[in-house]
Amino acid sequence: MKVSLASALGTCFGVKDAINMALEPQFKDDLTIVGQLVHNRQVNEALKKNGISLVKGTDQLDEVKTKKVMITAHGAAEKMKSQLTEAGFVVFDASCPLVMRVHSQIKSMVEKDYFPVVIGQEDHVEVKGIVGDLQEYIVVGDEQDFEKLRATGKRKLGIVSQTTQQVEKVENLVKKIRELDCVDEVAFVNTVCQPTRDRQVAVRELADQVDLMIVIGGYNSSNTKKLVAVCEEKHVEAHHIEESSQLDRQWFSGKQHVGITAGTSTPEWVINEVHTAILKIAQEMDSMERPVAAS
Repeated sequence: MKVSLASALGTCFGVKDAINMALEPQFKDDLTIVGQLVHNRQVNEALKKNGISLVKGTDQLDEVKTKKVMITAHGAAEKMKSQLTEAGFVVFDASCPLVMRVHSQIKSMVEKDYFPVVIGQEDHVEVKGIVGDLQEYIVVGDEQDFEKLRATGKRKLGIVSQTTQQVEKVENLVKKIRELDCVDEVAFVNTVCQPTRDRQVAVRELADQVDLMIVIGGYNSSNTKKLVAVCEEKHVEAHHIEESSQLDRQWFSGKQHVGITAGTSTPEWVINEVHTAILKIAQEMDSMERPVAAS
């Protein structure tokens, strides 16, 4: 059984920078992160072991016992940052610059009188941050949301996307929005980030070569779910796991080539553990299938 790693996988620079910032000595036992720094269980557990506290959002500020608070890599609205400052906290910002680029793009579109539209998941923390300072907006997750666009009566739209969306999905939705009879003009900036694009391209290429894909990442990680979706589109069996202990030997039975990929918030050490475990399974299965020499 052959085992291959995708050419691009695992933590991106934005996630690495956020984790490194949070683990700086100055924050040990004296930091509260507002939300999940990244959508990865193992990372959040490591932060807690370093004495760092986590709260789900600004509605839990009464539970914050530290003076220092940190904005997650997913970014936040200026309104939220001001709320934290006004509450007396010292705010440290670990927002990914590629996420903040989306904030800048949508703000620029609004200034040019475009009605703001975000393609993404409305309940995702990144999207909440993008729209948090807007007076009006629409979030489009799929074609069913087009009726919301129609209801606004706005005919001049400015569209951006959540950074972790599937590229083809975003481009297809924009194409269909342009074709709506209720829309006269569309300004579109594809803000799916480059690390997300790289990982989607890499998994698409690898999916053409394998008969099983293991996708590693948090179950609440948007970009990891998109990697699974790419595999499903390619009709390749895929299993989404968070750690090596979740591997099932039955998945590998009869498989010739196994691929491994991971979302942008998955640490390298987690990928290495899974890779090592799969190599061991492959070795054991190969030895079982090898014919015994006649005595």
